[in-house]
Amino acid sequence: MSTHAPLSVAVIGAGMAGRSHAAGYRNANTVFGAGLPPVRLAAIADANVALGEDAARRYGYEKALPSWEAVAEDPSIDAVSIVVGNDLHRPIAEALVAAGKHVLCEKPLAGSLEDARAMAEWERTADVVTAVGYTFRRSPAIAAIREHVRRGELGDLTLFSGRYWCDYATDPNGPLSWRFKGGPGSGALGDVGAHVIDAAEYVAGPIVSVSGASLSTQIAKRPLPLGAVVGHNAAPVSDETGEVENEDTASFTARFASGLVGTFSVSRTAFGLPNGLSFDVLGLGGRAAFDQHRPAEYLFDDAQPEARTRGARHIIAGPNLPYFAGGYPMEAPGVGGGNAEMFTYQARAFLDQIAGVADPLPACATFADALRTMEIIQAVVDSSRNDGAVTPVPSAA
Repeated sequence: MSTHAPLSVAVIGAGMAGRSHAAGYRNANTVFGAGLPPVRLAAIADANVALGEDAARRYGYEKALPSWEAVAEDPSIDAVSIVVGNDLHRPIAEALVAAGKHVLCEKPLAGSLEDARAMAEWERTADVVTAVGYTFRRSPAIAAIREHVRRGELGDLTLFSGRYWCDYATDPNGPLSWRFKGGPGSGALGDVGAHVIDAAEYVAGPIVSVSGASLSTQIAKRPLPLGAVVGHNAAPVSDETGEVENEDTASFTARFASGLVGTFSVSRTAFGLPNGLSFDVLGLGGRAAFDQHRPAEYLFDDAQPEARTRGARHIIAGPNLPYFAGGYPMEAPGVGGGNAEMFTYQARAFLDQIAGVADPLPACATFADALRTMEIIQAVVDSSRNDGAVTPVPSAA
C-alpha cells in the first residue's frame, strides 16, 4: 500500500463529460504501474444540485457541492477538472490556479480567443499543472497511427482528410442551450472541430494556414428551454424561439508545415452519426484510417512484397498498441475499448504529472496547445469571412 498522501480530486460539472472525468479519476489507480498515490474522490460541483448529488453517488465521491466557488475555497482539494460551459472556463481556472490547485480544463480552452490567450499566459508562470482534455490523444488506435507516421512507415505524407460528423443538433425542436450561443467558430467548430484539429496536428504535425473555409447554419432558430439542459439531451421547451448564433457545419482546407494538404469538415447536423470522428492519412508508401464508431481498430495498408495480396487490413487493438498493455483488465486483442478508457488514461496522465511518477504516461495537452487550436479555428472563421482566402495560423510556441 502507498505511503504517499492521497491526491484529492474534484470535478466541476456533472453532465455527460463531467461524469466521464469523474469515472476517469475513480479508475486512474487501476491502470498501468504502481507509483501513483491514492486518489481521494472529494467532490462533484454543479449548480444543478440534484444532478451533482446523483453523479457523486454514482461515482463514489464524498460530496456534492452547489458551486465551483466551494471547490476553489476547499483547501483539501488538490486537482480539479473544469467541465462546464466554455465562457466559464477562464474565471473558474483563474480562481483555481490562484488557490494553488492543478487544473484539467475541457476543450475548447475558453469561450473567446482573448480568454484563451490570458489562460495560456498564466500557464507560463503557474506553479501548478495546467492541462486540457483532448481525450482522443488517448485512443490506442490513434496513438498507433501517430507512431506509423513518426517512423516513416507511410512514406512522405500526401493527404490528411479529417471529419467530425455528429447528429445531436438535427432535431429543430432541440432546446437553445449554451452550445448554440456565441459567435462564428463557437458552434460545431469549437465543440467537435477542436478535437479533429488537435488529432490532425497530433498525427501529422503543425498546421500553418487554412483556406477555402465555409460556415453554415441549417437550423437558424430553436425553442427556448424551460429549465436546465444536460449535455445533448432533449428538454422541455417553450413556444418562444431564439436565434442560433453559431455554425452547424464547417469545412476548410489546411496546409501543414511539412507541405501536406489537409481537408476538414465538421457538423452537428449530420443525420445518423452520433459521434463520427474519423480521418484518413495517406502517404507515398501507405495509408491509415480511423473511425470512432469502431474505436477498437484501425485500417492500415502498405506496400506488401506480394502485389497479388496487397490491400487494406484491419488492425484489432491489443497489447501491442499504445495504452493497451496495463490499461485493460483483460489484456487480450479484440476485447473492445472506447470512450471510458480514454478518460481514464487522461486522468491517469494528469495525475502522473502532478505526482511526478517515475514512469508517467505521455503528458496532457497544455493551455498553450489548446490556445493554438482556437487560433486555427479563428483562422477558419477569418477565411470564411474573406471568401475562403488563405489565412495564416500563428506559429506554434
